[in-house]
Amino acid sequence: MNRITSSLLITGFIYSSLGVFSLAPQKTAVAQSSESGDLFYLYKGQRIPLNQRQDAIAVSFKKGRTRDISAPPLYLQLQQDLQLGSRSTTPPRVSPLGEDYALVSLPKDTPINIEQRIQKQAYVENTFPVLSRQTTKEVIVLPNEIIVSFDPKLSQSQRQAILQQNKLAIVRPLRFYRDRYLVKSTEATGTKILNVANQLTNVKGITSVSPNFIQSVTEQNLEAATKQVANLQGIGDWRLGTGNKSTPQSPVTNPQSPLIGLAWHLNSSPLKQCLLQPLSSWEGLQDCLQQANVANKSTVSRTDVRVTEAWKLSNGGRGVVVAVIDSLIQWDHPDLADSLYTVKSADKCPNEIHGWDFSSGGNSLEPCEIGDDDTRISRTELAILRIRFQDTFKLSDAELVQQYPLEALEIKQTYPNYSLTQIAQVLRYVFRTDKVGGEFHGTWVSGVIAAQPKDNQGLVGVAPNAKILPVRLFGLNGSYIPSNYIEAIGYAADRGADIINLSLGSTLPSAGEEEAIAEVLRNYPKLVIVAAAGNANSSQVAYPAAYPGVLSVGATNILGDRASYSNYGKGLDVVAPGGELSTPGLLGGIPTTGGTWLEPFWQGIPNPTSRWSAVVDPRGKYWWVQGTSFSAPTVAGVVALMKGEDPQKRLSRQRLVNILTSTASYQGLNISDGDARLYRSQRRKGAVSSAVKGQQYFFGRGLVNAEAAVQAVKKQR
Repeated sequence: MNRITSSLLITGFIYSSLGVFSLAPQKTAVAQSSESGDLFYLYKGQRIPLNQRQDAIAVSFKKGRTRDISAPPLYLQLQQDLQLGSRSTTPPRVSPLGEDYALVSLPKDTPINIEQRIQKQAYVENTFPVLSRQTTKEVIVLPNEIIVSFDPKLSQSQRQAILQQNKLAIVRPLRFYRDRYLVKSTEATGTKILNVANQLTNVKGITSVSPNFIQSVTEQNLEAATKQVANLQGIGDWRLGTGNKSTPQSPVTNPQSPLIGLAWHLNSSPLKQCLLQPLSSWEGLQDCLQQANVANKSTVSRTDVRVTEAWKLSNGGRGVVVAVIDSLIQWDHPDLADSLYTVKSADKCPNEIHGWDFSSGGNSLEPCEIGDDDTRISRTELAILRIRFQDTFKLSDAELVQQYPLEALEIKQTYPNYSLTQIAQVLRYVFRTDKVGGEFHGTWVSGVIAAQPKDNQGLVGVAPNAKILPVRLFGLNGSYIPSNYIEAIGYAADRGADIINLSLGSTLPSAGEEEAIAEVLRNYPKLVIVAAAGNANSSQVAYPAAYPGVLSVGATNILGDRASYSNYGKGLDVVAPGGELSTPGLLGGIPTTGGTWLEPFWQGIPNPTSRWSAVVDPRGKYWWVQGTSFSAPTVAGVVALMKGEDPQKRLSRQRLVNILTSTASYQGLNISDGDARLYRSQRRKGAVSSAVKGQQYFFGRGLVNAEAAVQAVKKQR
């Protein structure tokens, strides 16, 4: 896949083949049929209910077709073809799910023959049903693929017999695992694939079964977007820049980095102190931060993880490899270029230098043909994102609303009193922030962990001397395939990661995912997996954070409260700053590295003179972000600082995690009035045991303390 770099101005695996063997039929190996017509899949015997959406169809595109480089992306081609001859007042909207799939959203007056029209297009391979959870708006595409894990004791012939008796064919073995395969039904299609998967859970010799759902969350939080729009200019005429002030010298950070004062998750005192004062400009804030750092005295409580103190005790995570399994990782960002791990494995693929891209999928039996060697944005992806991004700058309010009628209608239905201008403002913010800037989520996460500033002007990560192993999982619109996800985890461990950061999550538990993670943790006893608790404001952490052996991280804000979005309760281990963009000027967010600074985004557009999204600088080389997606890498960075002080790798995973949790505390944390009422209500309902105190319920073992954790590790040497 050809990648876009900043200089462009234009848009040995564990592998075994089953083979074919004969074996006498065994009744115990044949799946039993389901008697229920309900849609569900089984997780540890529990039914996980699903609904089939009538307002959407998923599409896969044919691979290997030679296309004109000037031709539109296939999802746009499909949208244009569906519009031709359409009698619907509002034509279907087609959105990309990576490069190989797309989601077709169907208005109410869509003709009933729309699926036949889609299938007639020469570049369309297949169509699939779209499902969702009853309580969420997730996009869950159901292809004819199932992840199956066999009992290791089964012979090859026994495995083949099970497949034949249940009318299954192998698509391919999963890389980095001995007993996991991607299979397909030779008879069932559509939602009947769920029945096949459920029936396989009763088959002797199969240890786990999971439908290979293609998942994506495409709906936006309009309430959050409208609040953030209001906060863009929250402190007077907030202009853009990077400042020119210096900060106190640290053993492992660039002493001249002007943005470090904004990184309140590293040291919250300067910014918290300045937010108590009237400020009207960027220069005023920089002056205040400089004075606060020089004075080195503060009366405000600390709500950070004390990274600046930990730097003085550590080598900054030197020699530690942190795998980031995520979306676009634009590793040629100036602050990430020196933080890259170089793959050294003897069985690496040709051109595999800095990680691997699993988002492009593929089911080839040749391992190096599955995925891609570059996690950065491709030409095709840039062409897709650039269209909508530039529309937000070039089109008038009326033109923008006319160009995106379905999105505008959703805003109007949510906020009936909004004017045309207000609707256009929200559209611009959502497109720029979620639809384009957010595609570089992996770049955001990587910067939090190990950014190193260039030329005294950038940001500093929690562990600036650690190395990032980029592992891309997500395609555009947050789409991913579970089989690729399982392989990505195996890949990261096989390629030498000391820590895996998973700033991702789902309400859908998966037996295959859980079993694969458990296997990796068994095979790599020093590996630490850190995962985001989730952003659903739920009393149950999301998966994979909820699985045994995974360190789950919730989020707090600059005031020390639980961040309003952060999951809590059952399964929460610790918390760390995740930020909230509800503060004036968005200063309560976590500053990190972004991806919209690439030149092709800005061709034909003048440099902005005011803030156009949650950006720190004019083009978005740096962004403010919020979410447990950023509290997790903060903790991954702290673990890297700890591991950097254990170069001989004497400490086990459990010992490191015990040190991390035992040195965490509730100091600086507050239970808000709303959370206090929630806790009392849950206690009355019996949903929370009397043994679980409020602080534990909302913060787990507490706020991570990097200084104390590093000190404790040094004492173990």
